[in-house]
Amino acid sequence: MNSINNTQNSPRLLDQLRTAIRYKHYSYATEKAYVYWARFYIRFNNLQHPANMGATHVEAFLKFLSTRRNVSSSTHNQALSALLFLYREVLKQDLPWLNEVSRPAKPKRLPVVLTRLEVNNLFTNLEGTHLLLAKLLYGTGIRIMEALRLRTKDIDFDHHCIIVRSGKGDKDRVVMLPASLTSSLNTQLQRAHSLWLGDRQNAIAGVELPRDVVAHCVCGLLAHLTHFLNHSYRPPTLRPAIYHHAPTIFSKCKLLL
Repeated sequence: MNSINNTQNSPRLLDQLRTAIRYKHYSYATEKAYVYWARFYIRFNNLQHPANMGATHVEAFLKFLSTRRNVSSSTHNQALSALLFLYREVLKQDLPWLNEVSRPAKPKRLPVVLTRLEVNNLFTNLEGTHLLLAKLLYGTGIRIMEALRLRTKDIDFDHHCIIVRSGKGDKDRVVMLPASLTSSLNTQLQRAHSLWLGDRQNAIAGVELPRDVVAHCVCGLLAHLTHFLNHSYRPPTLRPAIYHHAPTIFSKCKLLL
């Protein structure tokens, strides 16, 4: 029996899986799910390397999930998709049996729609930030993670719209901003700004940023800092004009952090 630790592949298999997922720009949630299922699959089969396993091992694992773990059809499909990605994109094994692994049928369900009275009753039992979040979801139709990740720069009061960035499928879109939420959102922005000021004073790290935004912000800061250092030899009379641009740079980063 070959252990996963004895494989000659370098780097480690799960690191290769992460690299392949990020190369295709899949979401971080997908990355976490695929890595979880790949690790679970390997441990289920006593640390055998996936390259040494086949259709029987995959089907036994999926049968274990459906019969012993009682997972839903969507979870079943997610686990299967993770294993197919592992074999095709990481191990480069496009074998015939990959297409023969059966997928569970996805049941059709009717959505549950609340009446206006039910929505009002729900709102009366919420307050503060939770109430604003619920009204934002109801009034704009955005998803909860999209609402939680909203940034100051994404709310456009002038055009009464909200820009949702990196939504489902890593796509941006624009939704209307309900006029009834303008006042509440302004209050929340002031509260968030005060929190941000406190975090900066206490050297507390900011929120999660996409990798490309981090790289862009860091490179921009380095470019401006290099500019400052290159001009540091100038006479003192010229230095105030140079350092005058520093607040603008950090104010831009404030919108991101």
